[in-house]
Amino acid sequence: MSDFSIPVRVYIEDTDAGGIVYHANYLKFIERARTEFLRAKGFDKAALFDDELMFVVSAMNVKYSHAAKLGEELMVTARVSALARVSMEFEQRVFFRDRELFSASVQIACVDRSTHKPKRIPATLISALAGLSEKES
Repeated sequence: MSDFSIPVRVYIEDTDAGGIVYHANYLKFIERARTEFLRAKGFDKAALFDDELMFVVSAMNVKYSHAAKLGEELMVTARVSALARVSMEFEQRVFFRDRELFSASVQIACVDRSTHKPKRIPATLISALAGLSEKES
């Protein structure tokens, strides 16, 4: 299964004084890709809030390989690499043309919106994602 991807243009607000993307903004780029990935599967933020749940980042491992620059159009990918009852893991990458600039492994936990305690991922979302993950636990 191929990665889900979205284009992201680098604007001046994304960069430092030298026109290089500020390191924290890569996290914003990959957040957008995860959000759009779920939206494409029919699970936008409003639908998830109706179920009284939310997804939170519980762990992340990142690698910065090359710098993105002002004006570049990047491709940001998202792929489910593991799926469990209350969590999922995404493998994500940011590319400029064919060059990988950034990669991340992102562990996402499903929690109850009011208590912030772990909550099962809805069966409908599990079903939508089950065929997409490399491994299920």
